Amino acid sequence: MKGDTVRNIKIVLAYDGTSYAGWQRQKNATTIQGVVEEKIGIMTGAPVILHGAGRTDAGVHALGMVANFKTSSTIPASGFLKGLNSLLPEDIRILDVLDTDPDFHARYSATGKAYMYVINAGGVTLPTERLYTCPIPRDLDLNQIKVCLKALVGKHDFSSFEATGSRDLSNKNGKGAVRKILSAECIVKDNETGKIFIEISGNGFLRHMVRNIVGTLIEAGTGRMNVTDFKRVLASKNRSAAGPTAPARGLFLKKVFY
Repeated sequence: MKGDTVRNIKIVLAYDGTSYAGWQRQKNATTIQGVVEEKIGIMTGAPVILHGAGRTDAGVHALGMVANFKTSSTIPASGFLKGLNSLLPEDIRILDVLDTDPDFHARYSATGKAYMYVINAGGVTLPTERLYTCPIPRDLDLNQIKVCLKALVGKHDFSSFEATGSRDLSNKNGKGAVRKILSAECIVKDNETGKIFIEISGNGFLRHMVRNIVGTLIEAGTGRMNVTDFKRVLASKNRSAAGPTAPARGLFLKKVFY
């Protein structure tokens, strides 16, 4: 089913990243991008390149990843939605499909992203939640964490929370490690479950940035550093000053903004 017109298709998808080596296509590993591209190719009868809004790491999940691809297929958007969900494994679901502007690019058109990190503090992690939360075997000082989060809001150099290889350090014309955090919150929806949600939105994120922030917040919440120490870590622009990287399994890409 091919036509003469090249369409730009935007998809919104959710996935459980447990069994995947991240989003980005790899030669010798199973990835979200690779699997979805394969299924789109089956439907259209031609190979496609799927552009994602970002590159989630191995074990990281998504509730609202956005991607786009170009095709001359005449399959309607509703057909792609139904067909892809029938072909994809159950840990990847297409939530929405629509024809979009020819210039739309899932990554370069994005104006920001929102991430959520889930912590289980002070309780036994249920077997059904072990792949989706980070267990902390003690209570956390939530007030301390909330004050630390406030220090992140605004435009800062986040080198202290940047993983090695996050960006091309030889590119002197880029924005470096400077990003703008729009909101940073600590949310407790039900005290009985022990679940703590760290939600951070901003105009962009460095590799492992959210996980490194959370790892440092846990240091503050368990009393190994105070708010002043946390602010010094941010100002230091030194990754070795920050806490450990929190596990991938607690991280969710919640939404992409355009």
